[in-house]
Amino acid sequence: MEGLQGTSAPGEARKAWTRVRANLRESAGIRLFEQWLKPMELIDGDGNSDDGDTIRLGLPSAFMTNWVRSHYADRLMMEFKALLPRVRSVSIETRIAGPTPVVLTAESGTAAPASPTVASAVPPGPVAIRPVLDARFTFDRFVVDTSNRVAFNAARTLSEPGPPRFSPLFLHAGTGQGKTHLMHAIGHAFLEARPGATVICMSAERFMYDFVAAMRARDTFSFKQRLRNADLLLIDDLQFIAGKDATQEEFFHTVNEIMSAGKRLVISADRCPQALDGVEARIVSRMSAGLVADIKAPDLALRRAILTRKCADIDAAVPTAVLDLLAARIHANIRELEGALNRVVAYAQLTGDTIDLDFAVATLGDVLRGAQRRVTIDEIQKLVSAHFELKPLDLISARRSRVVARPRQIAMYLAKRLTTRSLPEIGRKFGGRDHSTVIHAVRKIEELRDTDRDIDTAVRVFLRELEA
Repeated sequence: MEGLQGTSAPGEARKAWTRVRANLRESAGIRLFEQWLKPMELIDGDGNSDDGDTIRLGLPSAFMTNWVRSHYADRLMMEFKALLPRVRSVSIETRIAGPTPVVLTAESGTAAPASPTVASAVPPGPVAIRPVLDARFTFDRFVVDTSNRVAFNAARTLSEPGPPRFSPLFLHAGTGQGKTHLMHAIGHAFLEARPGATVICMSAERFMYDFVAAMRARDTFSFKQRLRNADLLLIDDLQFIAGKDATQEEFFHTVNEIMSAGKRLVISADRCPQALDGVEARIVSRMSAGLVADIKAPDLALRRAILTRKCADIDAAVPTAVLDLLAARIHANIRELEGALNRVVAYAQLTGDTIDLDFAVATLGDVLRGAQRRVTIDEIQKLVSAHFELKPLDLISARRSRVVARPRQIAMYLAKRLTTRSLPEIGRKFGGRDHSTVIHAVRKIEELRDTDRDIDTAVRVFLRELEA
């Protein structure tokens, strides 16, 4: 049924695979596991390696194979290596006619064509290395505005044919702001223009791990040759080599070789070069010699545009009010923003419920409470009353004329979206009104936002000001 190619202890491999599958099921969740990972099997047959250092996994379609390579290659390598230390590589293959199997080496994010024998984690000779790049992270799918335009244009320029206009490109931003997206987009565009090029994409932590492994194996020459033969080298999260003297020494020489050869180098970190504590001054100097581009935190308009694009990508119909809620309340980083949207859509699909404001709040209660700025109902009442040239007391009065009722409904709507107060609490803050009045106000403003441009514009202004 299931087995390991060429291992001297197939029973161990089967036991390890059972453990790995169980771990994947727990970490990935039932739905993702059932769709993508459950169909994967160990392949029986003539082994790739006499000493059992290669695991072969098979999937029933090329599409599934590519998805698992892109999203779970590193995890599979880590899981198998933890259980079977002798494992040096994992091959993820299509079990029907399809692309040439790819052996994923211990290097994160790199792959090379499978060969009859895998003697080490480093492909011998000047073989073109195809990085495992996330198919979602392309230039076309990167939403651009003033906060990231310089970084985006610099990334596109570096990926274009011809001599590089600058190198290295140093991208810095906080977690989840789009650095990795741009790095993968550079790799995609570079390989599209030069199909035979050698591209390596790895984290600084993986650089350190592989360098230490090469030293222990007394084979640093292969490690150096592999990196310095790259036409494009992408190193993510440079801050992780801070304080690692031996790794920094090798990194410095690698950077020098790449730059001296006129090749392309892209580095990312969570801060600018001069703010990297524990990184040698000469490395900082080399990074500063190229183009340094930062990505600022996305403002409300960009977060909203990203959500619209994400909905189009996943073909999900999400009401405007829900997208506005997510954009206004989740502003730490783009990754959390997209994760919140994915969660709402996934829960709706699993439960069969309709996505609306109440469903989103119920689904993301903890997320929204943790991400929001502490907006008070008093702040909302003051802002709304000032905008409509009313007194705050008018909003809590018994007056029911349209000139007061509509602003009151808007204020209730904002209170429901921007505070953690319950419906009865909101009602009490508006002159002791019943919770059903608050529900009616929220639904009414949601409807008007789709049909009345003035109301929609006013609500957007209030959201921006209250968030700021």
